[in-house]
This record gives sequence, C-alpha cells and structure tokens, in this order.
Amino acid sequence: MGDHIPMLSRRSFIATLATGTLASIVAGSYAIAIEPRLRLVVTRYAPKPPNWTAGSLRVAALADLHACEPWMPVSRIEEIVAATNALAPDVVVLLGDFVASIRHRLLTGVVTPDEWGRALRGLSAPLGVHAVLGNHDWWTGAAEVRRGLADNGIALLENDVTLLQPSGGQSVWLAGLADQLAYQFSRRRGRKGADDLPGTLAKIPDDGRPIVLLAHEPDIFPKVPSRVSLTLAGHTHGGQVDLPLIGRPIVPSRYGDRYAYGHVIEDSRHLIVSGGLGCTGLPIRIGVPPEIVLIDIGGSPTA
Repeated sequence: MGDHIPMLSRRSFIATLATGTLASIVAGSYAIAIEPRLRLVVTRYAPKPPNWTAGSLRVAALADLHACEPWMPVSRIEEIVAATNALAPDVVVLLGDFVASIRHRLLTGVVTPDEWGRALRGLSAPLGVHAVLGNHDWWTGAAEVRRGLADNGIALLENDVTLLQPSGGQSVWLAGLADQLAYQFSRRRGRKGADDLPGTLAKIPDDGRPIVLLAHEPDIFPKVPSRVSLTLAGHTHGGQVDLPLIGRPIVPSRYGDRYAYGHVIEDSRHLIVSGGLGCTGLPIRIGVPPEIVLIDIGGSPTA
C-alpha cells in the first residue's frame, strides 16, 4: 500500500512532464516557424476623423519589414507586395525599419537595400509609394536605406510633406517625420530624435485640406495637434507576443500598452499602429501575426 501511491505519482509526473514538453515544442514551433514566417493577414480600419473633409481614401500601410534571411527573405517581401497590390490601395505608405534589427538573433544572411528595394519596387498605387525611416534604419546606416528607396522610385518623407491629388476627389496632405530615436544622446538621457513635428506641419498651408501623418514610433501622438486627421505608426510590432490573460510582456514604448497596437482615439484625434511584418530580438510572434494594414479613411471597409 505504501509503495503504490509513489508509483502512481511518478507515472503522473512523467506524463505531465511529457505533455508539457510536447506543448512547449508545439508552441515554440508555431511561434518561430509558422506565425512570423508563414502567416500574413490584412487588418482593416475605416476611421472617420471629425476634420476629414475629403472623400474616401484607401491607404495600405506596411511596417517593420526587418529584411533578413531566413525570416524576411526577398521571396517573402515579394509575397507581401503582391498581396498589397491585390487590395487596390490609392496610396501605399511604408512606416520604416526596412533593415534587420541590430539585436536580431538567429540570422543566416543579410538582405541588402538593393535587394529589398527591388522587391518593394513592385508596389503599385495611383498616388504613389511613400516612406519614412525607422530607428533601425538609422542605427545600421540611413544613407544606404535612403538609396535603396530612392533607386526604386519610393518617395521618402523626412520632416517633409507632399500633396496627394486623387482624381475626382479632394487633395490630402501627406506628412512624414524623421525618426524619433535616430541619435545616441547619452547613456543617461537615452536617444535623441531627428523628428521635427512643428517644422513639418509648418510646411502645410492653412487651406482646409486634411492631413495624414506618418511616424515610425507612435510615441509622438500626444504632441500631434487636432489639425492632423490621422497618424499612422509602426515600431511596436504589437509587442510581437500577445498572450491570453497576460497580454503583451514587452512593448517598446514609453507609454506601455497605450499605443501598442491598433486604432486609438484620444480627444477626437485618430492613431493607427501596425503590428508590423518582421521581428526584432528573437524571431517569434504569438498572437500578433504579420499584417498588411488597410485603411479606408472616411469610408467603409470592403470584404
């Protein structure tokens, strides 16, 4: 009798251990091999900002490619480009971090700006393809990233604006900020940005046309004035991991979960944060699949 209970306990322990090990292997395989590398979703929004006076404008937003082997090779970028074009956007915006993170682990090769630039050249939209740079673009060589964009017909907005003029609709100002974490400032005070929000918006006349602002990091949003109809950002990757009951363990934002992901409305000002496409650090995603963000501003999303 005394020996029987420990024997059952050992069997139970071994079964539990085996089940837990198997579950860990399955979860790990999904997090590394399936969600970040094989899944691709389209996330749709149809915001109607109070100061949007134009008709419907369809914007496709791509963020955080972090091009590298084997997690974001050229073939994967070409797949994303084809899926984006199939959505028939009026304009495509690229929200920065084209290059692999300097903290990215388990890389087997580098995808150069020439290579990912040629892949992105396939993007097509009547109002063009416009980009801002991200922090990793600055930290690994902003000049090469700029060249990769320019050589492939992608317009870069760094504290600058351009006027989008759709046929048969009202014009819209598109503004783009330089990166907010561009420079190493000091160990104690952190990084200093190259962004200039007041200077950028000062380039836009008070003509009543709505404004869409591109910013790599969403942390600028509390400073964005109400004259901006919609701010689009990336950078956070939605935390890369979003677990039931636990949430997002890590969000690279001074505001934590406040601007981690999705559509945020504060004081009638609208922000949409993309979960991105690639990875930084460990190449894992759980609950935050790579996404193309499709925004029908002032309209209704289609199936």
